[in-house]
This record gives sequence, C-alpha cells and structure tokens, in this order.
Amino acid sequence: MKKSYYQRLAGIGMLLIILFAFQKYRSKEKEDFSDVHFITNNSKALQLAEFDPNELDEKQWQNLGFTERQIATILNYKKVVGGKFLSKEQFKKCFAISGEKFSELEPYILLPENSLEAKFTHFKNFEKKSITVLGKFNPDLYTANDWIKMGFSERQAEAIIKYKSYLGGSFVSKEKFKECFIISEENFEKINPYLILPEKTSANYNKYVKNLNSTKIQYHAFDPNTLTLEEWKSFGFSDKQAQTIVNYRDRNLRGSFKSIEDIQKCFVISTEKFEEMKPFIRLNPATMANNGTSKSETKQQEKTDFSKIDLNAITFKQLLEFGFDEKAAGSMLGFRKKLGGFVNKEQILTTYNIDPELTKKLLSIAQLNTSNVPKYTLLDAPEEWLKNHPYFKYSADKIIFYRLTEKDEKKIWKLLKTKPEYEARMKLYLK
Repeated sequence: MKKSYYQRLAGIGMLLIILFAFQKYRSKEKEDFSDVHFITNNSKALQLAEFDPNELDEKQWQNLGFTERQIATILNYKKVVGGKFLSKEQFKKCFAISGEKFSELEPYILLPENSLEAKFTHFKNFEKKSITVLGKFNPDLYTANDWIKMGFSERQAEAIIKYKSYLGGSFVSKEKFKECFIISEENFEKINPYLILPEKTSANYNKYVKNLNSTKIQYHAFDPNTLTLEEWKSFGFSDKQAQTIVNYRDRNLRGSFKSIEDIQKCFVISTEKFEEMKPFIRLNPATMANNGTSKSETKQQEKTDFSKIDLNAITFKQLLEFGFDEKAAGSMLGFRKKLGGFVNKEQILTTYNIDPELTKKLLSIAQLNTSNVPKYTLLDAPEEWLKNHPYFKYSADKIIFYRLTEKDEKKIWKLLKTKPEYEARMKLYLK
C-alpha cells in the first residue's frame, strides 16, 4: 500500500515540475536568430556587378565561383573563338558554364545578346568610321581631306589619291574605281550609286586620260635614250607610266631603244601618243647601249623566253626584266608566297602595286603550273596555314572551333556563313 502511495506521489511531483517548466518556457521572449547563418556548399556569397568576360583574369573568374579547371576551359574556349567573346550567345556555348550558372551571371554580362547584334554594336568602337555619302560626286575632284570627311582614314585617303595618280590622274570608270584595294566591296556598294563616272572603262582608255589634262603638251626634239623619268612625265605620262617606259628601256631593251619600233612597242605608249611624239624623236647611235659589245656579252644579255616561264616560279630578276618595277615585282612574289602559289591567273591581277596592263601581257605569255600548290580540307588544314593564308585568315578561328565537333565540311560551310565570293576563293586551295 505504502509503495503504491509513494509512486503516485512521485508521479504527481514529476507532472508538476513539467508543467512549471512549460509555463516558464511560454513566458520567455522569443530569441533573435537573425545573425545565425547555416553553412552551405558556397561558403562565400557572390557579389555580382556588371563585367566584361573578355577583361577578367583567373582570380576574377574564381571570384565568380568557377573552379581552376573550369577557368582553364573558359580561357581556352576564348582563344578558340578568336581571343574574344563577341556575344552572350557565344559565351553561353562554353560547356564549362552550366545553364544555371549562365542564368545567374547573364544580367551582369556586358556583351551583346547575339552575333547579329554584336556585328553592329559590340565592334562599333573598333571599326573604322562608317562611310557617309552626301550626294553625287566626281571622285576625280576629291582631295585626301574629302575622302577623310567621307569616313576613310588618313592613310586610306592617301592610298586612294595615289591609286588615282597610278591610273593617270583619273579613276576613269566605276569599274576602275572598284579595283582600288582600299575600297572594300561593302563600301563600294555604298558609294557606287553616287559616282559620276562611266560604268565601264572606255576602249580608248589612254585618250580618256589624256583629255583630262587641259594643258597642251609642248613637244621638242628629244633622244628617248637620254630622257629621264621627269622628262617623260613632262610629255604627259603619269608617274607609273613614265617609270614603266624607263624600265622597259633599261631592262627589257638592255639600256636603250634601238629603233622607232621599239618605242612604239612599249604598251603604255598608245598609238595616238606615239604619233604625237614621233616627229620629235631623235635616235642617236652614240647613246645606244650594246655598241661595241662582245659576242659573249651579247649572249649573256639574251632575253628570257617568258613563254617557257612558270608564274609560280618566276623570279624577281625576271619580273624586272619584263618591265615591272621593284615594288610591283616584290608585291607579286610576296602575294604568291602568302598564297603558297597561284591557282589561276586572275589572282595575279588582284596583286596591289602592279601595272594591270603589263601584268595582263605577262599572263598572256607565261605558263602557270599549279601542281606544287599545297591544298587541304577544312578538317586537316594546319592551324598556322589557316591563320596566315590571305583567303582563310579571317575565318581561321571559326574553322578551327567548328571542326572540333563537326566533321562534315558541308555543315562547317553553313556555320561559317561566308559570302559566296569568299567561299569560292577559299575553295581554290581546298581538296
């Protein structure tokens, strides 16, 4: 009985203690847990602000929450796409950046949304000034300052003026104007509707150029073998034409004109111009080279048979012999070296600094052997070759990137989205 009584008493005591404790808990004010932080996988919260991914170093990428391995992948990807992210769309494609991570960073990325927007906005600060044409104009009357006001750089303006001088003081036609290498296809399309020039080059080109010069030339008796460059220019020839005549005399003819016919054969001297000069030409035997030369010297000075010369093997000396000046010969050989060899003769005519008429004459005579010109596929072309070849270098990084995952050349061409004319040029050097 006593035992049962004490057990009930103990139970009542425990119940009272519990009720007392609960009442005390209920009466306490709630504690402030605002400073309590729970540990998660990201122990450091990201402090995001606007950023250009092209300007971040490894430490800054780390601050955005990327691992060393992810950072290495991002930086390598940037090199593959040309050393610069052009748009958010392109940045998102890097497989080291998850969709979730991109969504987190996207509002802060200082890049255009896509490649189309990048073309017109992101590169705005880096592109040359856009060309602005106010109305119809005659480019023959434009000074370097006029071209600069249109939007060309100072160097470009000087090159355009120099090209006009090379043509004889006039652009002659829209066709000739378009050949100026400084003026891109895009800029020509903008300028073309406003040009006050004939569409095509006149068949009587030399006469057209001559008529631009309103000052009548005063001829006098002269020996063509003693005439200097400046004296030829005083007869109405341009710098380039005068230099070609001197080169033709000194290199092709070994120092002198031997007959009236030699002068007439010089291609920069038109029939009309020759008839004007003919009454004043005085050939002096004393000024003719090769007088009194030995047979061995004559043999040594025999002309090269250019019909047997390969344009992919022609030398600097042979080009000078044909009548090219040193600058033109150097340009042609330099262009040939960059290409790895010419594939067709039309390419040669696109070389800068050459005389088109003299070049056409050479092309009509010489041969072109293309058997040793290196060719590849888009998939196996060496990276260095792609980056240095004049036809591929602007698409090289894209080709290198796309072929990492795409092995179908047709699909790579679709991804490149190059203009048909550029694609045609590139395919000249593909298997």
